[in-house]
Order: sequence, then C-alpha cells, then structure tokens
Amino acid sequence: MDKQILGKSNIPVSKVGLGTMAFGRWIDASASQRIIDHSLDIGMTLIDTANFYGKRQDIDHIGDGLGEQMIGNILKGKRDQVILATKVGMRMGEGKMDEGLSRQHITQQIDRSLQRLQTDYIDLYQVHEFDPHTPLEETLFVLHELVQQGKVRAIGYSNFAVDQLRSAYEISHTHQWTACASIQSEFNLLARAVEQEVFPYCEQVGIGKIIYSPLARGILAGRYRSLQEIPVESRLAKGEERIKHYFTNENFAKVDTYRQIAEEIGCTLVQLVLWWTIEHPQVDSMLIGASRTAHIDEIEQVLQFGAMSASLREHIASIH
Repeated sequence: MDKQILGKSNIPVSKVGLGTMAFGRWIDASASQRIIDHSLDIGMTLIDTANFYGKRQDIDHIGDGLGEQMIGNILKGKRDQVILATKVGMRMGEGKMDEGLSRQHITQQIDRSLQRLQTDYIDLYQVHEFDPHTPLEETLFVLHELVQQGKVRAIGYSNFAVDQLRSAYEISHTHQWTACASIQSEFNLLARAVEQEVFPYCEQVGIGKIIYSPLARGILAGRYRSLQEIPVESRLAKGEERIKHYFTNENFAKVDTYRQIAEEIGCTLVQLVLWWTIEHPQVDSMLIGASRTAHIDEIEQVLQFGAMSASLREHIASIH
C-alpha cells in the first residue's frame, strides 16, 4: 500500500489506516485481533486509537482505556510493524482534572497510554479536540516536552477549526516548539466543510491530513433510509447519537444518486465512496473504522481499482 510522509515529520502513514473506536466498545478482543492482523496483511500500517476508546459499563461518557489495552496486547511482537497513533483530552474519570488539555492531565495520560499500549513511545500523539478552558501555550509546550523526552515522535490535532489550527501553528512557530504533523478531521461526501479552509491552510503551512468517518458513520454505506428504519446491529441502535445530524432528506437523496453511479460503473456504493475518498488529492490517510474483517476486505478490493478518472471524481463531487 502507498505511504505518505505526514506533514513535515518523518512519519510515513499508509494511505488507509485503521480506526479503532469499536475496540472494547462494540467488539471484543478476539474480533479486534482478527481485524488488526488482516489490516497488517494488506499493508495498513497506521493504527489510530484514543485513551477514551472503550467505555466504562456504568458511565458511557467516561473512557476506560480498554481500546488501548486491547491494542497493546495484540501488538506484542508486532510493534515495529505499525505507526501507532493515540489521542488525549476526553474525560477519563470523574475528577476535575480528568479531562482536557492541561499539563497535569496530559502528563498523567501519556504514561497511562504508554503502559496500556505496552510501548516506550507513541508515533503520533494527538489532542482529541480543542480545549477552551486551557491556554494553548500550556498544551503545546507540554506536547513539545513529550517529544523532547522521547515519549512521542510527532504531535497532531483532531477536530480543530481553522482558527484554532492557525493559532496553534503560530504559537509553536513563535516559540520554536515541535510543529504539528497532522490534523485529523471528519470528512466524507456528506461532510466536506474542511475542504474550504482547513485543508488549504494545512497545505499552506505543511500539516498532514488524516480523515475519519469516510462512510458518514454508515449513511454512505446505505445502511439507513430514515430515522424510522434503524438496523438492529447499527451504531445508532447501539447509542451512537452523533450520527443523527446526517439524517436529512438532502443527504438520503445524495446517497441514492451515489448508488446509481456505483451501479453504472459496476461497483458497490461503499466501494465508490471509499475510492473517491482514498483518491482525494488532499487526503494523506483515510481511517476506516472497521468492526468486521469484511470491512478490510472492502478496502483491499478498492485498492485494486487504481486511479479514479478526473471526470468521475468531478462528477461525484458536483452532486449537491
């Protein structure tokens, strides 16, 4: 599989990476191992997780690190085969300092992540989301220190708006602290706002671009037709509320059009959507949130399609 150097770092990421939000939450350790093994077999070397992934059984909004723990166990003897990315910032306990991007929280959580992942270093350490309650200077300096200490190879931001990204870049540049290697953003055919400002700014200053949710949490896989038709084993049925904003008549009409195009060229809806996203010129790596090995099989098939023609890309992109 093709690899791309992430921003100005020396981190090579596979064109498709494995997103592991399902690990410890919707799938168990044996299923997680099958997915990781299959992903490595087809050349997916970027594995993206977060300390928040998995969940406490009593309080759904507090992470328990189970996803990282599973990955650490699975990667025994394989650590050098992967680029390992994790995140910090979401709530990990009920105390006042158990979330956010303060020095105290980050320095506590990096050591816990390293322990759960059974590794001496994280290839890409990302802040999970912007923290309005902590000065950016405090966050960026402690991230810089982690790189200096050898606990982290590169740093990244997740879910930052362009103004937040610009401020962080300018602070790091002014102080000559470790520069951001990547931004991780939600991006798909139904959510393309980052093309307007975030991607162009990243191109301007040399920040890599990792995207997640290429199938719009299942909408672009054709799994949903309305809020009244919810598949029993779907993420929405299991409590994934963030999917609901995709449920509009406009989006369902777009999915029907994409399905028609897929039928015309002889592939599935999922394959068409993933192909368009993988081939997007501004995407360095696309994360696929697999919960079954069949999802990896789909990627393997798409990778054999080759380059998408400019005319097809433009046609798909023009659908409103």
